[in-house]
Amino acid sequence: MNIYQVLPRLFGNENTTNKPHGTLEENGCGKLNDFTPKALQAIKKLGITHVWYTGVIEHATQTDYSTLGIALDHKSIVKGIAGSPYAIKDYYDIDPDLAVDVNNRMKEFEAMIERTHKAELKVIIDFVPNHVARQYKSDAKPGKTKDLGQGDRTDWNFSQQNNFYYISNEAFNPQFDVDGYEEFPAKVTGNDQFTASPSITDWYETVKLNYGVDYMGGREKYFDPVPDTWTKMRDILLFWAKKKVDGFRCDMAEMVPVEFWGWAIQQVKEKFPHVIFIAEVYNPDEYRNYIYNGKFDFLYDKVGLYDTLRAVTQGQASVGSITNCWQAVNDIQTHMLNFLENHDEQRVASDFFAGKPENALPAVIISATLSNSPFMTYSGQELGERGMDTEGFSGLDGRTSIFDYWSVNSIRNWHNNGKLNQEKLTADQQQLQSFYQKLLTLRLKEKALSEGTFYDLMWVNYENPNFNPEKQYTFFRQCENDLLLIVVNFDDQDVTLGIHIPLHALDFLNLPAEKAVKCVDLLSGEKTTGILSAQKLFNVGIKRKNGVILKIK
Repeated sequence: MNIYQVLPRLFGNENTTNKPHGTLEENGCGKLNDFTPKALQAIKKLGITHVWYTGVIEHATQTDYSTLGIALDHKSIVKGIAGSPYAIKDYYDIDPDLAVDVNNRMKEFEAMIERTHKAELKVIIDFVPNHVARQYKSDAKPGKTKDLGQGDRTDWNFSQQNNFYYISNEAFNPQFDVDGYEEFPAKVTGNDQFTASPSITDWYETVKLNYGVDYMGGREKYFDPVPDTWTKMRDILLFWAKKKVDGFRCDMAEMVPVEFWGWAIQQVKEKFPHVIFIAEVYNPDEYRNYIYNGKFDFLYDKVGLYDTLRAVTQGQASVGSITNCWQAVNDIQTHMLNFLENHDEQRVASDFFAGKPENALPAVIISATLSNSPFMTYSGQELGERGMDTEGFSGLDGRTSIFDYWSVNSIRNWHNNGKLNQEKLTADQQQLQSFYQKLLTLRLKEKALSEGTFYDLMWVNYENPNFNPEKQYTFFRQCENDLLLIVVNFDDQDVTLGIHIPLHALDFLNLPAEKAVKCVDLLSGEKTTGILSAQKLFNVGIKRKNGVILKIK
C-alpha cells in the first residue's frame, strides 16, 4: 500500500500571488474538481494506491460564506485566514473553499470519489474525533440527527451524556485578546486544557469532545450506558463510509479512549469490511492496545522509525539504531505506517531537516523497503518541496501551511494548469520524481518488498573493517525465489563496501553455502556479479547519500 497525502486546497491552485495572510480572493484555492482523471492517473503513475485527501470536511475559517447559509466564524478563534482542517465545523459537510459551486459541494466531492475509484485508487479522508471547532454547528446533519452539544447540561463540568466538557461558572478568557468573542461557560480546549484560560500555543481554536472519561474527577470511565458522543461519532463514520470512502486517517487517536475505537470500528467494518482505519498515535506503550483492542489496521511509526531516520540523516544518531526500531515493533510490523513527511512534520528538503532532498534518499529507501508496512508520501515530497515559505499564521517553519491560502511552487509547476507533466520542473525535480516513482512502483511489483521476509545484516557487520555501521545499513528481503539485498549509504562520500553474510543468513533464506550470482540494481539498472558466501565478503559500491536495491539471481 502506497499512500499519497494531498491537500486539495494546495494541489490545483495556480495563483502565484502568495501574499502572507492573504485572503481566498487574493491567494486562490485548489478545488476538488482539480483532481481530474488525468491528474489521478498522474498520481497513480507514481506508484500510489491510496489518496489521502486532507482537509475536505468543513472546518472553521475566516472566509465569509454567510450569504450561502454557512455560519460565520469569529476570527479570533480561527488559526490562519483559511483555518485549520482539524478544527471541524460540520462533520457532515464538505469545506466550501474546495467547491467550484459551493451549493453543490457534496456532489463535487462524490464525483471526485467516483473519479478516484475509476482511476483504480482508494480514497482516505480525515476523521477528527478528539476535538471540534469552538463554534461547531452542523448545517448539513441528516434527518433527526442531534448536533454536538445539543442537550448538554452546561452547568455540569462532566456528564456521561454531555458531548463537551465545561468549566462551570467561568467564561472563556484566554491569555490573548479574542476581540469580543464570548463563550459561557467555557468549554475545555482540544489539547486537554481543562481551564477557561488557554494560551496562544494551545489548540485554542478547538474544544475537546467527551467520550465518558471524567478527567476532572480522577479519570473515571463511564461507558455504560454508551455515551452519547460514541453514538454520534460512529454515525459520522458510517455517513462517510456510505459515501464510498475507503479509509479514515484518525487524528490524535490516542486522545480518545481505546474502548470507543473497538466499539465503533467493529460496527463500521460489519457494514463496510473493506474500510481501513489509520491511527495517529505517539505512545509506543499503547501501540498493541490500539491494534488489538482498538481494532486499528495501521498506526503511525513516528516516534520509532521516523524520529530515528531523521536523527540519522542529521548526523545525530548512528545508522545502527535503525535496528532498534524494527525490533521494537517486530510483532506488529505490518500494522505500522512508515513515512518521512506529512503535514505535521517539516519537509525533508527544508533547512530544518536535510537541507536538500537528495540528502534524505537513504532514509526514504529504508522507510519504503524495511518492511511490508504501508508507506506514505506527502504531496510535493517527490518534487523536493522545501516548505520554506512564510505563508502567514504558520510562519517560516519548514512545513507547508495547513492554515493559509497558498500556492506551492513545486506542486504548481507539476500541476501545470492540469497538464501534470514535467515541462516546468527543473532537471533535479524530474530526477527526484522519477526516483520516487521507481521506488514506489517497486514496492508494488516486487514480492520481496510487498510480501517478503526480512533479515537484518547489521549484527554481523559491526566489527567488519570494510563496513561502517555508523553510516551504512544493509538487509535482505526475500519472497520465494526473489531475493533483494538493500544497502544504503548515509555518508557524504561514495563508498565501496565488503558486506559479511553469515551462514545463518544463508540458512534462513534457504540459500546454498556459496553461489556465484548476477545482480541488477533496481533503482539504477546497473548490473554486477558477486558471490554469496559466508567465507567471502560481498562487494557493493554506493554513491554518497544513496542506496541500492540489488535483485540477486
